Amino acid sequence: MPHIIVDYSANLDARLDIPQLLEKLHTAALETGVFPVGGLRTRAARRDAYVVADRHSDNAYVHVQLRIGTGRTPDVRQKAAEHVFAALKSATAADMTKHPLGLTLEVVEIDPVGALRHNNLHDYVATRSKS
Repeated sequence: MPHIIVDYSANLDARLDIPQLLEKLHTAALETGVFPVGGLRTRAARRDAYVVADRHSDNAYVHVQLRIGTGRTPDVRQKAAEHVFAALKSATAADMTKHPLGLTLEVVEIDPVGALRHNNLHDYVATRSKS
């Protein structure tokens, strides 16, 4: 049940290709081997109301939250975080050379108590991979 949630300031819509950013983060997460393809969901939440640093209108941010199930070692979580963060930095490098931009990423373990799930995505992904 890994989720990648990208929270970003609305002023980035004119500066970044958000769907492409999501693709790069999704791919990077899969490359780690930590996240099963049938469980990974990647999405963005644009924030229209925000205040960044000294309130200048050019200031922007991207915050990535990797929500994962419990049970992975701290070393595994750290390496996965670093790999996905490297993809985030690469995808935003051109913007960062021209504009003020803050990037953050955090890994959050999902408490299994109260975390319910039901899907058939793993089955469909497995069937498609055989084709």
